[in-house]
Amino acid sequence: IYPEFNQRSGSIAPAAGSPASATYVEVVTDEGVNGLWGPIQDFQCYTIQRYLRPFLLGRDALASELLYDQMIRLDRHGRSGYFMTAVSALDCALWDLKGKAWGQPIYRLLGGPTRPAVPAYASMLGFSTELEPAARVAAEYRAMGYQAQKWFFRYGPGDGEAGMALNLEMAYAVREAVGDDYTLMFDAFMGWNTTYACAMVRELEAVRPFWMEEPVPPERVSEFRKIRGASQVPIATGEHIYTRWQTKELLVNQAVDVLQNDPDWTGGITELVKIATLASAFETPLVAHGHSLLAALHVAGSQSPATVPYVEYLIRHQPGKQNFHVAPVAPLNGQVALTMTP
Repeated sequence: IYPEFNQRSGSIAPAAGSPASATYVEVVTDEGVNGLWGPIQDFQCYTIQRYLRPFLLGRDALASELLYDQMIRLDRHGRSGYFMTAVSALDCALWDLKGKAWGQPIYRLLGGPTRPAVPAYASMLGFSTELEPAARVAAEYRAMGYQAQKWFFRYGPGDGEAGMALNLEMAYAVREAVGDDYTLMFDAFMGWNTTYACAMVRELEAVRPFWMEEPVPPERVSEFRKIRGASQVPIATGEHIYTRWQTKELLVNQAVDVLQNDPDWTGGITELVKIATLASAFETPLVAHGHSLLAALHVAGSQSPATVPYVEYLIRHQPGKQNFHVAPVAPLNGQVALTMTP
């Protein structure tokens, strides 16, 4: 919307030779079984330290359902936003602890595996959206075995008709590069308005996206419904909503075709499992946003492929986010294997 802030971002990876850093939250028990989760963000740290740590000290670390329900009731402003992301991090750490306590991967504790590996779609955040580089990279990642890709639109309403034309040229370029039989998605990162979004999805019908993601902020449920009704292009959102209750509003108002709740933010593993049940009841796919991979992967491994068809793998972000992990998880031929480790 505002041209002075609409600048191309710089490199998303640390410069060669610069130190890497990350913050994790650890839950320590007096029986020697600990849970770990991360990387987390600075805004989560304050809430954990100030509100959630004092509340959890001395509690039963295996009572994750009880602890989750009490944490989300702890603060009257705490059912979304930064507070909820802090609860999510602790919930994931508590599930890590539970897996270690029983010596089992979380997907097994949740009833899986439902398959030996989960398909990953290649999320292309950070790649050039210029026509030739985008087309070349799209063809390369199809050849690597990825069954689907998501590309990010560079332009919005502030760029006028010329910007819309450039968005559409990029979409047609990647479609031509991967062929008609390939799954493509697109993302606007809440950067549009309803009028612009309705025009874009009508123009995108010929490209046949699997979904158009977050054309407007997700709390604008009636606007999502308008955009969804403007064309045959499926509409996706969920990365920036919290808990099953906000999710339910999208579903009962017929405002969404694909859910994208992120376990790092929406309420952890405990809440994502509930959202998966809700998605199944409404026959709406759930493809978790890929802020990190492990929690989403374990939940996917416990759910029907009809409910959770993919996980998201951010090609340029995930390796850095797993920099301190002993065994980083990544797709091979477009599939992420389910390991036997907690």
